[in-house]
Amino acid sequence: MRARAIACSLALAALAAGARAQTAPAYTHADTLQGFNGPGRAWWDVAFYDLHVRVNAADSTLAGWNGITYRVLQPGTELQLDLQAPLVLDSVVQHGRRLVWRQDGDAYFVALRSPQRTGTTDSLAAYYHGRPASRRPGAAAFGWYSDSLGGQWFATSSELTGASVWWPLKDYLGDEPDSQRIAITVPDPLVDVSNGRLRSTTHHPDGTTTYEWFVADPINSYDVAINAGRYVHFADTVQGEAGPLTLDFWPVAYHLDTARVQWRQVQPMLRCYEHWFGPYPWYADGYKLIEAPYLGMEHQSGIAYGNRYLTGYLGRDLSHTGLGLTWDYIIVHESAHEWFGNNITATQYANLWIHESFATYAEGLYTECQHGKDAGAAYIVGLRAGIRNAQPIIGPPGMPWYHSDIYFKGANVLLTIRQLVDDDARWRMLLRGLNHTFWHQTVTGQQVEDYMSRAAGMDLSRVFAQYFTTTMVPEFQYRVDGDTLAYRWGNVVPGFDMRLRVTIPGLGTRWLSPTDQWRTMRVPSADAADLAVDENFYVTARNVGGNAGGH
Repeated sequence: MRARAIACSLALAALAAGARAQTAPAYTHADTLQGFNGPGRAWWDVAFYDLHVRVNAADSTLAGWNGITYRVLQPGTELQLDLQAPLVLDSVVQHGRRLVWRQDGDAYFVALRSPQRTGTTDSLAAYYHGRPASRRPGAAAFGWYSDSLGGQWFATSSELTGASVWWPLKDYLGDEPDSQRIAITVPDPLVDVSNGRLRSTTHHPDGTTTYEWFVADPINSYDVAINAGRYVHFADTVQGEAGPLTLDFWPVAYHLDTARVQWRQVQPMLRCYEHWFGPYPWYADGYKLIEAPYLGMEHQSGIAYGNRYLTGYLGRDLSHTGLGLTWDYIIVHESAHEWFGNNITATQYANLWIHESFATYAEGLYTECQHGKDAGAAYIVGLRAGIRNAQPIIGPPGMPWYHSDIYFKGANVLLTIRQLVDDDARWRMLLRGLNHTFWHQTVTGQQVEDYMSRAAGMDLSRVFAQYFTTTMVPEFQYRVDGDTLAYRWGNVVPGFDMRLRVTIPGLGTRWLSPTDQWRTMRVPSADAADLAVDENFYVTARNVGGNAGGH
C-alpha cells in the first residue's frame, strides 16, 4: 500500500458560487471518525481491494462485496470499516466465519477472532446492499441520470463525501491499496467505464453485463468510479516521456463526432504537463477521458468530463481575460490532478491546496504553453477576482476543508513563488522534482513546503505562513521624502521578509527586500512615489505619505 489521501477535483458549487460568503464548517463526531487514523485503522494497512458491485437501475439500489487484503502493522483486535447510511452492511466474513461488530454512525468496528500478528497479511470480505444517497451537499456522490435521448446514465463522484457513500472500505484519506479490481455489473445495453484497464466483459442471461477493470497502481479510494451509460469508444496514442501512452475516449454515442474534435486538446495538454511536471504517472493504467453527467472529476486514469464540449468553464472564463476561453477547463484542470492530487497526494484535508493550488496553477502553465509566458501569468492574475480571503488555505488536521481560495489564491501564491525563484529552468525542475521525489506517495503539506524551499534555494517558510495560515494580503507600504524612499511590509506575520520586484521612475526595475521594519534607499526624485509593483506578486501597495519614521 501507499498511504494517501484526498485528491480533489472541481467542486462546482464552490467555484460557481464564487463571490458567495464562505464560513468555516461545523465539525462532528462523524468527521472525526472519518478524518483521523484512529485505533481501528492505525494497526492495519490496505494492500488490495477486490470490489464487486451490481447496479440495479430499476430500483436505484446496489448490492455487492469488497474483498480487503491488508498488512498487519501492529497487533489489533478491532478493525474499522466505513459504509454510509442508508446503505446496509450485511456481513463481514473472514476465514469462512462471520464476524460481529459494534456500530458508531457510519463506522463499523469489526471484532476479529484470529490473532493479528505484526508483519503478516490477512483478508476479509464485506457484503452490503441498499440505495445510496444520490446527493450530498456539494457533491454528486452516486447520481442517477438520463442522457438527452432518455437513456439511463449513472455515475459516481465521491471526493467530498468519501467513497463509503457507495462501497464499504477503510475510508481514510491516508491509506489506499497498491492495486484494485473494480467489477461492475450493469443492465444492458449500458457500458461501465471505470479506472485502469478493462480485463474482461461477461454477459449474463438476465440481461446484465459485468465489466471487470484492474488498476495496477495505487489509487485514492474516492477516485474509484462507476460511469455507466450508452458509451462508444475511440482510441489514440501519444509518444510521451516514458514511451507510448494509450489514450482511450468514451463519449456517449451521439456525441462521438463532437468528442473527436473537442478532445484533440488532450495531446497538447499532456505534452505541456509532461514538460513541466515530468512523465504522466499512470502509463500502466493509461489515460482515459469519460463523458459524465456532471461537471467533472479527476478520477485516476479515467477523468470524468461533463463540460458540455464548451471552452472555458461551462463557457465562462474564470480569469475574465479571454484566455480561459481558448481551452476546455475540465480537460486542462482535471487532468492536472493526475500529477497533483493523484500522483502527489495530501494526507490530510487540511492540505488540499497541494491538489487544487497546483492544478489551478497548471491552467496558467497550459495557457503559457499555448500563448506564451506573459499570457500564462495574466491568466493566473485574472483569477484573483475570485479570491475571498475568508478562511486560511490550510485547515484543521483531519477535518473536511474545502473552499475556493485553495484554487485561486493558492495558484497566485505559486505564481508569486515563481517570481521569487526568478529562473524558469529552476522553477521547472522544482515542479518536476516534486513529482519525482514524491512519486506515487502521500505527503504532508510541510513536506511539500520544505521541498520547495530546498529546490528554490531560499527559505519560503514565512511566505507559506503568511499566505496559507492567515487571510492577510501583504501590503507594500512606502513613501517618498525628497530623495529618500522608505518602505516596509504591512499586514504580515512577524518576520515576513519576502523580496519584491518594483519599477521605480528614474531607476527602472529593482529588487527590494522589505521586512516588517522600515528600510530606506536613495532615489533620483520625488517621482519615485509613482513606483509600480510587479503584478505577478500577490500583494497590495499603498503610499502612506508623511514621515516614515523608525528607520
